Amino acid sequence: MAAATFETAGSIQSRRIPALSSALRVGDAMALLRSGSFDSVRWVYLLDDQGLLAGGVTIDTLLKAEPETALRAICDTSTPHVFKGLDQEQIAAKAASMGIAQIAVVDETGRFEGAVLPSTLIRVVQYEHAEDMARFTGVLRKNSEAINALEMPPAARLRDRLPWLLVGLVGSSLAALVMSSFEEEFSKNLAVAYFVPAIVYLADAIGTQTEAVAVRGLGLTKTPMWKILVQELTAGALIGGVLGALAFPAVFLALGDLRLALAVALAILAAGSAATSIGLVLPWILSRFGFDPAFGSGPVATVLQDILSLLVYFTIVALLVID
Repeated sequence: MAAATFETAGSIQSRRIPALSSALRVGDAMALLRSGSFDSVRWVYLLDDQGLLAGGVTIDTLLKAEPETALRAICDTSTPHVFKGLDQEQIAAKAASMGIAQIAVVDETGRFEGAVLPSTLIRVVQYEHAEDMARFTGVLRKNSEAINALEMPPAARLRDRLPWLLVGLVGSSLAALVMSSFEEEFSKNLAVAYFVPAIVYLADAIGTQTEAVAVRGLGLTKTPMWKILVQELTAGALIGGVLGALAFPAVFLALGDLRLALAVALAILAAGSAATSIGLVLPWILSRFGFDPAFGSGPVATVLQDILSLLVYFTIVALLVID
């Protein structure tokens, strides 16, 4: 028999699972169970005359049945099962969607092979979640690349990281250029500058939070990327709206400037919406174009969020605050 493929049902199944002929009686089945040694007796799987999986019966059902009852009479023919070549992530997803803790494994002909136990399903979910998180952030593109990134000499690290930081440097220069282009607004109302650090910080924080929340759920969801993006954009707008609503009275009470308070609130609302989309989409875009998101997403996302936040804030200020 060929070796089971890694990360498939055949590689994670337990073979010491009770599998009995459906022609047996309950009393005979209980005697066989008492004389054997199994990894689990949660389910007793029943086989037909050809050794194919016919169904199963829980240990609870067996204990309640009369000894003379035939196993086929209490057999659950809808017992969940998967083929041994199925990927482990799909197995865990199927078990979760069906609300079951154990699932049988069969070969291509339907012959019983074993079962994936509850403890294994938990480990699969944990492993797949960690792998998806690492892949999304670029830590795990390929195992060899991940190891090389950690073990490469300083000169190679400089080669891989410096270009992205130079992009960040150029971006910070653009951010400074944006601020300088609104010098007139500063000169007319110095209070406009007070809120630049807060707005930039909130944009960065919301973007970073979006990425963390998204990758935590990737191993547990099959939701398409566009749906996640819509949900995050909505969440970003709600977060920005709440923060803006809190900032509005604070700014107004502190400075007595209604229009500036409104400008700050609207800028925070816009920054929240923009930051969520950048924090979610940018790592995916970099990966699609063959770049390592582990190096590029941080510097580029920060620059984009800063520039967009400043542009939005100063534009709103120019329209609402400056006469």
